[in-house]
Amino acid sequence: MASLHGAVGLLAIAAGSLLLAVHFYSFTRPTPLIPSTALGVLLLILSLLLAYTGVRKTFQDASVFVSLCLTVSVLWCGYGVIQILAGQGVLSSTADLRNAAVPGLAAFSLGLLLISLAGFLQKEVPLAMIAFAISLACAHEIAAFYNEAFRTSAVACNYVIVCFVGGYVGLGRILFFLSREKFVLPGTDLVKKEAGNWQHPDGSTSSNELAAFGLILNMLSASVLGCRLLGVTDDLFVGQVPWLWAGGIYQFGTSIFFYRSLNALAATFWGFTSLLKFGEGYSFLILLWVPEEPIFPIPFSVVFAILFTVLALFVAIESLADGVYLLFYVALCIALACSPRGFLEGGPQGVAVGIFAASALLALLHLYNENATVKIPRGKGVLKDLLSRLQVCKLQEGKDLHAPYLGYSKYADAEVLGYACSVLASFAMTVAAMPNSPLAIIVIPWVVVAGGLLKLLCGSMAFSRGKTLESCAFILYGFMWIIWGITRYGGLYSASRGFQVAVGIVSLMLFNAFLILCTLFLSISWFIYSLTFELILISFLLDAVGATSAGYDIAVTIIFGLVSFYCFLTALVNGTFERPQLPIGRPIVRLSGFGGGSSKCLHLPARKASSVKQVAEIMKKGGICGIPTDTVYVLSAACNQPEAVEKAYNTKQQAQDRPMSLWISSLKQLEPAKHLFNPVLWDFMDAAWPSPISLVIPRGEWVDYLGMKDSAKYVGTPQSVAIRIPDCSVTTHLIDLVGPITVTSANPTGEADTTHHNQVYAKLGNKVDAVLCDGPSPENIASTVVDCTKIESGNIGFFRVGLVPKSQVLQILEQVQKRHQSGHINSTLALEGKEEQHTLLKASLINGAHVQRKSPTSYTNSAFCVDERDEPQ
Repeated sequence: MASLHGAVGLLAIAAGSLLLAVHFYSFTRPTPLIPSTALGVLLLILSLLLAYTGVRKTFQDASVFVSLCLTVSVLWCGYGVIQILAGQGVLSSTADLRNAAVPGLAAFSLGLLLISLAGFLQKEVPLAMIAFAISLACAHEIAAFYNEAFRTSAVACNYVIVCFVGGYVGLGRILFFLSREKFVLPGTDLVKKEAGNWQHPDGSTSSNELAAFGLILNMLSASVLGCRLLGVTDDLFVGQVPWLWAGGIYQFGTSIFFYRSLNALAATFWGFTSLLKFGEGYSFLILLWVPEEPIFPIPFSVVFAILFTVLALFVAIESLADGVYLLFYVALCIALACSPRGFLEGGPQGVAVGIFAASALLALLHLYNENATVKIPRGKGVLKDLLSRLQVCKLQEGKDLHAPYLGYSKYADAEVLGYACSVLASFAMTVAAMPNSPLAIIVIPWVVVAGGLLKLLCGSMAFSRGKTLESCAFILYGFMWIIWGITRYGGLYSASRGFQVAVGIVSLMLFNAFLILCTLFLSISWFIYSLTFELILISFLLDAVGATSAGYDIAVTIIFGLVSFYCFLTALVNGTFERPQLPIGRPIVRLSGFGGGSSKCLHLPARKASSVKQVAEIMKKGGICGIPTDTVYVLSAACNQPEAVEKAYNTKQQAQDRPMSLWISSLKQLEPAKHLFNPVLWDFMDAAWPSPISLVIPRGEWVDYLGMKDSAKYVGTPQSVAIRIPDCSVTTHLIDLVGPITVTSANPTGEADTTHHNQVYAKLGNKVDAVLCDGPSPENIASTVVDCTKIESGNIGFFRVGLVPKSQVLQILEQVQKRHQSGHINSTLALEGKEEQHTLLKASLINGAHVQRKSPTSYTNSAFCVDERDEPQ
């Protein structure tokens, strides 16, 4: 699929270039071959296709291709909307079209030139040629706007080159894919390192190419302001909004992918810059409806500068150059605070020119360093080494700061951005809406986007990490900011503030009151955070009924903003440093048995071989771990670690009539004691496993080979032991590394089975050393437990009928007995018989063997049965 995705992206670039070539060749005709509206719609469709391709390729090592696809996608998205505006008469003159198109074309001309340089350096010549040709096309189009001597045919020629190169290489990729990598056109092997399953060692996806792409988007927004300051364009108006909002949307996606890369600091920064782009676009768009100059809230700009400063300090710990780069945005926010007209004045526009130059330089560094042997230093880890030498503080090691609260998550924690959005939204609301012209106050983008949309993103991240309460709070607050921001500052109810609005706010207050009660069990900081938000809701209620006072309104927003800022600091400091830590407070109310996982254990994803190896090392050293199986989750300990076996038994609070079981990965682990087993039993075990069938076999001297010593009393009974080979590759690989293990269900005795690693964490998180996380269990039914203590006489019993039905077990036994009755076992027939039994077992499980699930216990010659809630006894 990697080759096919690359082909789709290249063919999309070729198709868009063909459209633009036709458009510019016919540009001087009285009637263009492709109407502007149609061209814009087609470019938007192709931009979506390129965005999809770029997103899919971010999971692979293809940095230049990703940067090219996403950059061209934004270029055609913004340019397509501008063409639609021109076709619909919004941009009525050539001057309007020039003022709208030139800032974006200038930014992408330089951005694509940087990508082409990186492509040539990385020997990806076709991609470099495509990027260079599109860059030249943008530059020629800018020149044609200002001087008729530069004819549009030069623009078309560049797009024809792109069309041929992209079409040839894309076709070659398709042929390569369809021929199953047998047919390769010369020169189409674009990315030699391409690998569909490539990932970073920490399990995250590549993010450097997205950093360069995000910096190009910063160049885009800076170009819009900088071109006005330098006189390249005549004015700031609605025609430039497509560039800004396209950049904001794509940078919003960039933030999500940095969370996917477990880089919460970078994700927060890209979230901040997307807010600025939406605000810039809104300030230009609103001029269509508001004749007077818009008002920018000064407290918002000041607070935004403080947030950028704090974030820059923490980013500088990782990379000094990136931290210094963030200071440009601190300067931009200060310039906004000093400019009554905000983005429309020269101060912010001058800072934007500096941001443009800094973004271009840093983008080149990121693109070059992606695969360069000799890298250009960016000060990575300089401050971190300095802090470690001074011993002033202790930094978090590795990725432990991203350890999931309840289980494994593929995203980093987004609480830093969530709290920051609360700060921004609250301080933006310190400016009261004007009754006659509420739109004139630039508050809607800060409240709706910062407080609303980004808050919803943070809520979804919290939910993916198992933080259900935090997720509910962020989502509720996000919807509240969106609704109230549009309603109050959009003038939807204006003077007719009445009963309907008040009822809606009261319902939100009741919901938040429930969250306040829940936060009593979480922490003091979350309790205060949710409690002060109730004050915000009261302020909205008073405003809806026309009974608010300006003093109360401003006071509660400042209080909530300060509380949110403290939470923002705690999330940053406690996520970066092990020492010192800012206090967040213990739960105000603690219930018996609540928060069993308060002491976090290791959470390791089962899909990674390194995680299985790490769990194996823990168990070899006497640790106990929760692991997934082919049925439910179990608590395991190495047999040759007697202290661990005893610890697991006591941790579970195991009842005496429910002893622990023994698991192996293959019969080879019992090979030294094979002479101690009945031949029929040995062959029955060989035929029945691996499967969810536990066999209770006679206890004997073979147990001594496992090294349990005194702890053997916790495994099985004095007469028998339950043993099996699980049908789970993760579990068997773990047992291969550790040796035979003892297991019991991963839940306190008397409680239900644990069918998800989150449940293991919640019930035993403070008692185990690690949890191997594999999501939900494939089955919610325990294994079938078979009594084989009298198998030599031809009889078996059933302590419990679980996942495998009784009839299937009896068929396997019958096959074994037939081979033994012949007097000898032909190895070939035995192998065929075993394959037939496993095929029969698999077919039975797939085609309806689960019908017996309604009967939890079924046994024959047995005086007792095993509790269904306990894993194999």
